[in-house]
Amino acid sequence: MRMIAVAIAAAYATGVAGLGAEPIRITEDMLSKSFDLKGEAITIERTQDEAAGAQNCPPACIQPAYVAEGVETVGELEVIAFLENTVASGKGLLLDSRMPDVFINGTIPGAVNVPYTTLDPENPYRKDILKALGAKENGGNWNFDGAMELTLFCAGPGCDQTAKSIASLSSAGYPAEKLHYYRGGIQVWQMLGLNVAQP
Repeated sequence: MRMIAVAIAAAYATGVAGLGAEPIRITEDMLSKSFDLKGEAITIERTQDEAAGAQNCPPACIQPAYVAEGVETVGELEVIAFLENTVASGKGLLLDSRMPDVFINGTIPGAVNVPYTTLDPENPYRKDILKALGAKENGGNWNFDGAMELTLFCAGPGCDQTAKSIASLSSAGYPAEKLHYYRGGIQVWQMLGLNVAQP
């Protein structure tokens, strides 16, 4: 029995969890964190059990709570208030940054699908999307004074698609104060028992 435990520990220590698979990281740059806490050795790491829901990082790396300077991170109650007040009044949109093949399986009620790839600067139709969001083009520059306020989300805390969407919008000049990041995404939304809509 001790031999099996030693073999498993050695496999994880060398990054060979399972049958030669790469270890599941916390972030791209962090496999684990070890430190001393009041004389006790502490190690923080992700489970290596894919059957228990662990996903490879990348792409499913844990995202920071704040994705960009000036962009507010919000929770479920703020998303509901945003839908009730800002979206209902026509001043904002709740954007699901996931790809359409995932969006179609269910989303937060009131959300529209704007996949993160469509906001990429290389997308030739990005200008049309920015205009649909209320931006005005003026000689190659953008004016976002009349642009909608946006709350964006994707799968959950291990999804980087919203961070990419926000980075793309920011690169176009979209004001940070008009962007909100719902880090919990559809996973936390459903985990809390909130209903989803079928597009």
